[in-house]
Order: sequence, then C-alpha cells, then structure tokens
Amino acid sequence: MHRILLPFAMALALAACGQKAGDDERTPGKEAAAETIAADAAATSDAAPADFDVAAIPLSDAALGVFPYFSLPTGYEPVGKPQTQDFGHFLFWTGKGLQDVEGTVYFSEITAADGKNYSAYELKKNIDAVVREAGGVLLTDSKIPVELRDQIPREIRVGMPEALGDIYNNPVNTWLIRRNDRQIWVHFTTTTAGANWTIVETKPFEQTATLLPAAKLRDALAKDGKATIQVHFATDRADILPASQPQIGEVAALLKQDSSLRLGVNGHTDDSGSADHNRTLSSARAKSVVAALVAAGIAPARLEAKGFGADRPVADNATEAGKARNRRVELVRL
Repeated sequence: MHRILLPFAMALALAACGQKAGDDERTPGKEAAAETIAADAAATSDAAPADFDVAAIPLSDAALGVFPYFSLPTGYEPVGKPQTQDFGHFLFWTGKGLQDVEGTVYFSEITAADGKNYSAYELKKNIDAVVREAGGVLLTDSKIPVELRDQIPREIRVGMPEALGDIYNNPVNTWLIRRNDRQIWVHFTTTTAGANWTIVETKPFEQTATLLPAAKLRDALAKDGKATIQVHFATDRADILPASQPQIGEVAALLKQDSSLRLGVNGHTDDSGSADHNRTLSSARAKSVVAALVAAGIAPARLEAKGFGADRPVADNATEAGKARNRRVELVRL
C-alpha cells in the first residue's frame, strides 16, 4: 500500500476553476439511511454525525506533501490527464446530505495499468488506508438518494462527469480531513471496471473580476466597437446575481449619457454541455441583461439580445482559465 504523504507522482499539481461569485448555494441536507455496498463496509466506515457538522470531525496535524496529496496504488493510473481547477466547487455526499465545498479541485478517472487486473476492492482499501493515514474520516459508503442526485447542478453533472463517476448505480465513499486552516474532501466511486475520484482543498474565494465604469465602456466601444462585461448568473440559469447589478448600472449610465447609442448584448458560454443547450442558455442570459437595462430606464429599441453559445470562443476551452474567459457578455455597438 502506498503512502499518501508523498507528492502525487502523476502530475497532480492542482490548479482551480473560477466559479462565478454567488453561483454556489449550499444544497440542503436530507435524512437518508446509509446503504453499504459490501460486507467490508462495516469494517471501513465511520458513522457520519447524526446532524452532520464539519466541526465534529477530529482535527488532523499529519504531515502532508503537495496537493492533491494522494498517490494511487501500484498498478493503477489516471485515465488521460487529471483535471484541475484553481477555484471551483463540488457537492460531497456525507451520508446525510450534500455538502457544497469550494476550493482547489482535482479529479480524474482511474483504471488498471497494462498487465494489471482491476480490483475495486483493492483500490478502495488502498485509498481508505492512505486517507486515514492523513487523519481522514470516512463519512459514508452509501448511495446518494435519487432526490439529492437531482440537486447536483448541471455544471457538475455535465461539465465534470469524470469527477462524479457512476453515482447513479454505485455507492459513494466520502472522506474528510479537517485541518486547523482548511479541509480536504475526497470523493470516490467505483464500478467493476474503473473508478473516479475528486479531491477538494478548501480555500476562500478571491474576486478577480473588476467593474468597468461607464467611461471605460465608452472608450472600449469607441476603440474596438465592443466591450466585455462581468455579469454573473445563477448556475445553468439566466437569473442575474445581485453582485452584478453595479455593472448593469454602469451600462445603463453609459446609455443615458449618449442617447444615440444602440447596443447589441451578446451572450457566450464555454463548451461544457450540448451546443443547443449552450445557445439557448446564452440567449436567455443576453435577454436577462437587456431586461435589466430596460428596467433601469433604457428604451427596448436601443438594445438587441443574441446568444452564441460556445460558437465564438476567445480562449482555449481545454483549460479552466480558458473556459472562464469564454463565459462572458459582450456589448457591441450597433
């Protein structure tokens, strides 16, 4: 069995994916009986608290190496390149409810190396042992109830299938390592042929988006004929989040300063999910921005909403940073 305290030798350096501010609302927990998948579950599972509380998990001061901290046992390897997000979120099943955790995210599929017969039992026993060595507690070895699975946001179900694994037919193992300054969560699920795991280390959100005042919007439109603004929406929806209202106000101010100005409001997404869904979503979001400007006193005839989905990327969708740049609202002079 391999020690978890070694730096992950498979290029597991974690980066993070910026989730939009306000997109992540905690999913309410629901009482559900834990379902075990095998006779060994009783020997390896620690009961989650009746009312799950992170503070009830014992603190660990075990020495740790480099995030994501854990190496796979001999004979097992990631499928392709593991994916990382410098800042993102994942919903972890605690056996009682779903815990929405933000921070640095790492996830991958796992398979047996050439010449190795896959053993779900061996792989799970190794991961359990190495996480416990780091002071982790196994919260659950059970299936997520259907009604809770349906609450997992589309950005995770569709955008991060390698992170979830087959949670629809198989139990989920969740471990938690509680440190003085952070938490480390581990999600693992396996079939008879392969597995998936996700590791999240909590860290606070740091806003990097900036407000473009009316003067800068005017300058960008004059120079380039367009300007990109930061508008944040509810996950997989067209509802504008309150944090974006000041930016909407600056666009309205610009339009009020120049009564002859007409603007196209163009919505764009990254390439997660189907093309049709992304075009529909981007169009709805562009229309929401137009509606907000109309509510601020701008005549509808001065505005035009269009949605392009992922058809016009400005960055590489292969990286989380690129995806974040592609999720945007552009103002175009008409």
